[in-house]
Amino acid sequence: MITIIAATNRPNSNTLKVAQYYKQQLEIRGVQSNLFSLEHLPADVLNTDMYGKRSEDFQKIQDLISATDKFIFIMPEYNGSYPGVLKVLIDACNFPDSFYDKKAALVGVSSGKYGNIRGVDHFTGVCHYIHLHVLPLRLHIPNIRTELDDNGNLIKEDTIKFTNEQIDKFVKF
Repeated sequence: MITIIAATNRPNSNTLKVAQYYKQQLEIRGVQSNLFSLEHLPADVLNTDMYGKRSEDFQKIQDLISATDKFIFIMPEYNGSYPGVLKVLIDACNFPDSFYDKKAALVGVSSGKYGNIRGVDHFTGVCHYIHLHVLPLRLHIPNIRTELDDNGNLIKEDTIKFTNEQIDKFVKF
């Protein structure tokens, strides 16, 4: 099972739009996937679900993570890296079995011109530590506000080309 993670808790984010685009593209290829936005993490996750504790709300998330074989992380740039809420998710999940020897594709998005290159690199290091195998083709989508139409579809030819390539490789990965 593939789970796409929109790695921000910001409501109605461009990150979520890109995650929805990836889900749609997988469906076109006949591949089912789940979409989980970090805006749906329990509000008190830091107090209730860290260090082996488990709330009923987070247990549903843990079950989704445990059942997933492949993850697609869509990550916005926050202060030159990825959002802290993504690290909270990783830290709250059971270690090491939540991610161990599973697979991931990484996509960075930013409103600036670098597409969260540093954040994707930082998160790659976390992935290596938790033994999450990363597809070598990592994407960086800069100037995200100019990349999406009003319906949340990517519109620039080169971005569509590279996302298609990444999705096709990830399905086979």
